[in-house]
Amino acid sequence: MPTKISASKSSELRAEREALVSKGSAAYTSVVIAKALNAKVWDVDGKEYIDFAGGIGALNVGHCHPAVAAALREQAGKLLHTCFHVAAYPGYTEVCRELIGVAPIAGRKKAVLLNSGAEAVENAVKFARAFTRRKGIIAFDNAFHGRTLLCLTLNGKYKPLRQGFGPCPPEVYRSRFPYPYRPPHGVKPEHLTEYCLQELDRLFQTDIAPEDTAAMILEPVQGEGGFVVPSAGFVKALRERCDKHGILLIIDEVQTGFGRTGELFAIEREGVSPDLLVTAKSLGAGMPISAVVGKAEIMDAALPGAVGGTYGGNPMSCAAALAVFKIFREEKLVLAAQRIGRLVEKRFDAFLDRFPFVGDSRGVGAMRAIELVADKKTKAPLPAARVKEILHACEDGGLILIKAGAHDNVLRTLMPLTIPEEDLNRGLDILQGALESFRL
Repeated sequence: MPTKISASKSSELRAEREALVSKGSAAYTSVVIAKALNAKVWDVDGKEYIDFAGGIGALNVGHCHPAVAAALREQAGKLLHTCFHVAAYPGYTEVCRELIGVAPIAGRKKAVLLNSGAEAVENAVKFARAFTRRKGIIAFDNAFHGRTLLCLTLNGKYKPLRQGFGPCPPEVYRSRFPYPYRPPHGVKPEHLTEYCLQELDRLFQTDIAPEDTAAMILEPVQGEGGFVVPSAGFVKALRERCDKHGILLIIDEVQTGFGRTGELFAIEREGVSPDLLVTAKSLGAGMPISAVVGKAEIMDAALPGAVGGTYGGNPMSCAAALAVFKIFREEKLVLAAQRIGRLVEKRFDAFLDRFPFVGDSRGVGAMRAIELVADKKTKAPLPAARVKEILHACEDGGLILIKAGAHDNVLRTLMPLTIPEEDLNRGLDILQGALESFRL
């Protein structure tokens, strides 16, 4: 009789997921993780992977950093929860003090802690409306700010993010974000910033008056949109228009923040001071915590009780965040991001020269990406199904890598900034092998 081959533990757990978890929850890979350390993870069958996804940018200090783990163990024996609104605790205010100290915002600042990036975005909008007493919010093409209903409305992608979830909240308007690799037809790269600013001015004429606009919100480098770096001068020009019209500038650093771009916050490279800054993800090293930091007068505009929540800035997440600040200082992770970025950029630029389906290599610091195309001349996006072939080959080879972009044709790097160079090169070699085996 033939020997019966038992299913792997991974396949059993994938079947359980299919049976028990909503199909609305994305599954970027088929990997089922049992344990992780720094930039490596092991699945339930013992297979090892290099992690270039980093919890979608939440693990800049790596998986299970010893300092974070120690802080959590210590905190777990002291205090798990009270709700900061009921009984305050030192960790919350200490995290606020750290954030206020590093946020690139001019003048006196205050902060509030929340659970997720989307929740922080929602509250930044509330602060802006309370302070300006205006309703209009301007977001940008290709943006991603979260999956709550307001955040979906701010997002620049309809399907699958907004499809079927309407009606959307009113008073949200969208303008053009400069995408250097894909400028509008007939617009030269050197004119892209000017074109996008003209589109914003047109929006002020046709859809929302400046004096009715509370805030503009944008990512200094678009994340889910495909790691799009805006053309030179665009962000500074937005700051100037905001100043002219009394509009607040909200910078969403959920994915770009905490060293990813080679600065602690990506907006620093623009030399621009926002009014409100949103951060999350790597602030907590995998624990759920987010924050809004802003000018004190704006942060005090909301009535007492108008912002916050039961678990926002909970003691465990605050302990993790405080460890993260210390790790960044001691291990110089901002410099590590610059070093990683140079290495990845060199490899990705070589991919651009070598492979006919790599249309663009771009990014800042360790936030780097390649955009895949079916034709370099027309820039027709490589179909999502073909992109998945490359991702599956990476997974088979022991690399976790995820996609992004309006057409789901961008491969992005979010590896921990603590990754050893040996693991970084190994991961890039696996990706290169997947690209070499791919045929248009």
